[in-house]
Parts: sequence; structure tokens; C-alpha cells
Amino acid sequence: MLNKARIPEIAGYILGRAKEYVFSALTASVDGEVRFEPLGAEEAERSLGRMRIPMSAKFVINDGQHRRAGIEAALRENPDLGDETIAVVFFMDRGLKRCQQMFADLNRYAVRPTTSLSILYDHQDEDALITKTLLQKVPIFTDLTEAQRSTISNRSIKLFTLSGIYHATQVLVAGQESEPLDARIELAASYWNEVAKHVPDWGLAKDRKISAAELRRDYVHSHTLALAALARAGYDLLLQHPQDWKQRLAKLASIDWSRTNAKLWEGRAMSAGRLSKKTVNVVLTGNAIKKHLGLRLSTDEEAVEADYKRTSNGRRK
Repeated sequence: MLNKARIPEIAGYILGRAKEYVFSALTASVDGEVRFEPLGAEEAERSLGRMRIPMSAKFVINDGQHRRAGIEAALRENPDLGDETIAVVFFMDRGLKRCQQMFADLNRYAVRPTTSLSILYDHQDEDALITKTLLQKVPIFTDLTEAQRSTISNRSIKLFTLSGIYHATQVLVAGQESEPLDARIELAASYWNEVAKHVPDWGLAKDRKISAAELRRDYVHSHTLALAALARAGYDLLLQHPQDWKQRLAKLASIDWSRTNAKLWEGRAMSAGRLSKKTVNVVLTGNAIKKHLGLRLSTDEEAVEADYKRTSNGRRK
């Protein structure tokens, strides 16, 4: 079934990289009198040739319907793309059940790469470039980042994932697309290095004086949730206090990040003692950090905060 929400993203990808986009072949079933004309009579020529399909034939795309729709949308924006070609694998149509089975078989063993791996291999997306450069400029990230997986196993010596840093940094530098790439990198690196100064447990994990597994078990600050919340707070800190943000960030050191600090974290970062990465929990955790740093909450954040206080999880009603 066609998910129309995906079409603008695919079209945007084509239009943004008109000279270098990459697509795999489409797979389609064709219902009609198909005729194949080999290139020649020799053995090497018999498997190459021209396939003739009548205009009355019906096509069913078994794999690639979103790519096709994205291409169509891109063509409406840029008709010059009409000269482009894409490979198509054709099968003879044997009915609806066969088409459905083909779809299932074609996707049975498809494995989508992790978000972290996609970021690692993406050399065009500026946010991906910023994130990968941060691994070199932020020592805590250099040693403690899982670059290929988007989850961290219990035994891992890593604290962060590349995808977690990517999404957090997107929030941190949001609205600064007009700034040079180097300037955004330096700002992000400066912020995350400053944060690391005031979360000493990260340094202990970097120096192998405490295990990453222990930190993940006992503290909120060692999860993607906290990274995202710190980015939200950082965005407003840089916006509201561009000159003295480092001095104000020093208050971060006095936050009790322990998961046993239920008075602060239950209902915000945690639900029944378990960390939650839901958007509302990221906002509430960010709110706690912002209030600790003396930052103003936005109207939307105030609304989320008010709702939190009305719930059974909130300690104040």
C-alpha cells in the first residue's frame, strides 16, 4: 500500500541530488503478450536483446512503488529529469496472489541499515558531516560512541550512539543553516565539550575508571534521552545567553542524575523506574535541565509541564 507521506522525501532526495542520486531497480509484473528479440543467434547474444511489450499491457509494481511515485513527483518539479533511466526487473503476471507473494518474498530478507550506519556512510548530509566531525573534536564522543548500531548492548563499553548524537546536535544547532558549516561544527563541539566538563561520570567512563554499563544502569545522563534533553536546553542557552552560556552551564554539575532521585526524574525521564525516550519525556527532562540552569520555558514547554504536574506521576498536583 502506498504511503503518500514518503513521496515528498524521496522526491526531495532526487531533486537535491539530481546528478548523483542512487536507486536500486524496480520490480514489476507485466500482463500482456511480451515478446523478446535476441541480439543475435550466437550463444553470447541470445541472452541480450529487446523486449517488446504492447501498450495495452498492465503493469503491477511488486517492489519500488514509493520510488516510482517519488520519481513522478520529482519530474513534475524538474521535467529535465525525464531523460534519466532506471533499471526494471520484469516478471510475467500470474495473478494477484502471485504478485502478493512476490512482494513478500522480495522483502523477506531485506535488512534496513541502522540509522547510525546510514549516518556514518552519508557524505552529503551536512548534519551527518557535523556529527562525524564531532567524534574527532569531542574526546568524550571519540571514545564512547557506538558508530554502527543505534542501540547499545548491556556489555558495551560505549555510552552514546552516532544516531543519538546526530539527532541531539540537529536540535542544538537548529535554525543556523545560514551559518558556515565550520561555524556550526565549532559551536556544537564547544557546547558538548563544555557539557562533558560538568558531567564527570562521562570522563570516568572514558578513562575506564567506571564501566559504561554501571552508568547506564544507575544514571539518567548516560542515555540518549539525556543527550536529547541537553540539546534542547543547549539550544535555548545559546539563544538566550550567547555571551555567558559557559558560565551558566556550570550549574549542570550540581544536578543529581542518579536514577534513585525519583523526586526529579520519575514521570520526566522515567516511567515506573524505566527510562523512556518518548518525546514528552525528552521535553520534560529538558525542562528540568532548563529550570536548573535558570532558562525560560517556551509556551509549549510550559503546557507540557502543567500537564505533568496534573498527572499521577507528577509530584506536585
